Amino acid sequence: MKPHKILIIAGARPNFMKIAPIIHAMRLSDKLEPILVHTGQHYDVLMSDTFFKELNIPQPDISLEVGSDTHARQVAKIMERFEPVCDEYQPMAILVVGDVNSTMACSIVAAKKDIRIIHVEAGIRSRDRSMPEEINRMVTDSITDILMPPSRDAVENLLTEGHKPESIFLVGNIMIDTLLDSQEMIKKSGILDQFGLVAKKYVTLTLHRPSNVDNIENFKKILAALAVIQNEIPIVFPIHPRTRKMINEFGLGDYVASLSNLILTDPLGYFDFGRLISESGFVLTDSGGIQEETTVYGIPCITLRENTERPITILEGSNELAGCDTEKIILLADEILKGNWKESRIPELWDGNTASRIIKVLESVL
Repeated sequence: MKPHKILIIAGARPNFMKIAPIIHAMRLSDKLEPILVHTGQHYDVLMSDTFFKELNIPQPDISLEVGSDTHARQVAKIMERFEPVCDEYQPMAILVVGDVNSTMACSIVAAKKDIRIIHVEAGIRSRDRSMPEEINRMVTDSITDILMPPSRDAVENLLTEGHKPESIFLVGNIMIDTLLDSQEMIKKSGILDQFGLVAKKYVTLTLHRPSNVDNIENFKKILAALAVIQNEIPIVFPIHPRTRKMINEFGLGDYVASLSNLILTDPLGYFDFGRLISESGFVLTDSGGIQEETTVYGIPCITLRENTERPITILEGSNELAGCDTEKIILLADEILKGNWKESRIPELWDGNTASRIIKVLESVL
């Protein structure tokens, strides 16, 4: 019997570390044939190509090259370009990860063509529909056939929304597979020496969400907190292209430059960034995935958001929410610097074996 064709969808930087272990594991199966589709949602070399090389992801079988655009136009482009791919390859299923536009757009196309949908990272919810990612998650899960949540709270979300238990498979956190598999290369990174950093004596910052960087008042509140924290400890800031653009548009360049202990750098590769995170004293972020990575490392994390789709990182992990509240950010940072932070543990099934569980499920149900 011929192996089942599975179109694996990747579109943006957060997807790449999730699809890598799935592709590697699927290639070992004689029942499944992975076909990689790169939508090109992230087109920047530093945001895309570098990750493919470092994580040993094969060159895409199909590149849609949609590029950047508004949400609506980008989703429309992906759908328009993905439909003929489905017609040509006639896959048994598509596999999508996470919550980017590519995830939702390709899922809609597949659903219209009666192609089965597998969603890895299903069921996570922020309860904040002002986040584009929340809409993507809700729409994708509503039409998904095989739901693969990373944690038990995500399972409960899916059951509450009416999904049948037999369609839900708790597999664990796929990003942790890549994190654990990459430890040898992460430890070899020379990024600390490059910036003259001492382990545990600096902070890592990431900031890119529209609610933070497209809103000048919120952006200023966060910068005000950074101005205080950087007086106590250096802050390394791999800056997202979107964030750099908004700093310039808002005329904040001189103010940012005046923060002498805020070290700006271009986006980093996976290994360099992994080393930076793993040796941080603590992390300031508005990213979802970094909340998970810091929980696995047991490193304090202050999330610059009002909510999180990963509450398990707060309930069991090392994460706390601060929003863009200047005083709260400073207060939490001060607690960490004083050595006062909660104990945390690694959640169930965040063990580096998620990809093998995914393949086992697919071999049995497809």
